[in-house]
Amino acid sequence: ADMIKYDKLWETAEKRGVTKSMLTKKYNVSKAQLYRLRYNQPVSTNTLDRLCNILECDISDIMEHIPDDNFF
Repeated sequence: ADMIKYDKLWETAEKRGVTKSMLTKKYNVSKAQLYRLRYNQPVSTNTLDRLCNILECDISDIMEHIPDDNFF
């Protein structure tokens, strides 16, 4: 299981009044990227950078690391 979680993204977006629909229509975030974020799948740092800019927030406001046994 991936131990980078994006649950905070949805909370931060809601606080900023930014909906999933706005992310796709106004900010051109792809539905595929939103799907990956929704299910805590890997996304690029470029996507994370864009989301921080859109939501005017820090990286810690959209993602968190949960310690696990992934040492490659």
